[in-house]
Amino acid sequence: MTKASFAGHPYLLGFEQLERLMERTAKAGADGYPPYNIESRGEGAYRITLAVAGFAEEDLSITLENAQLVVRGRQADDPGERVFLHRGIAARQFQRSFVLADGVEVSGAALENGLLHIDLHRQVPDNVVQTIKIRKG
Repeated sequence: MTKASFAGHPYLLGFEQLERLMERTAKAGADGYPPYNIESRGEGAYRITLAVAGFAEEDLSITLENAQLVVRGRQADDPGERVFLHRGIAARQFQRSFVLADGVEVSGAALENGLLHIDLHRQVPDNVVQTIKIRKG
């Protein structure tokens, strides 16, 4: 029995990459660290907020790689010899990826009170109607 997929529908042409993207995203989202929110902030505007308590600005990087927003965090090793009686605050490195649709761009990022805010906006194209000329065989 073959697996049914929306990308295999005869009216959806050229969407094979979307199915691969969904599979890759499902695998990448298995780790829950750091926690994050995604909110709509109006027409075509979004905000991703990651809880990055303990990370300084220089410990974080945000890159856009092939329509994939990648947020990485890596804290510098603590040179001090601290002795923890209990260590419940996560201090591990992380990588969190978000796939952006065509036309979605990063408009800015800010770190405040342990929260990293990444603002996105979608360039909404005008409703374009294109007439295709039919040439003779």
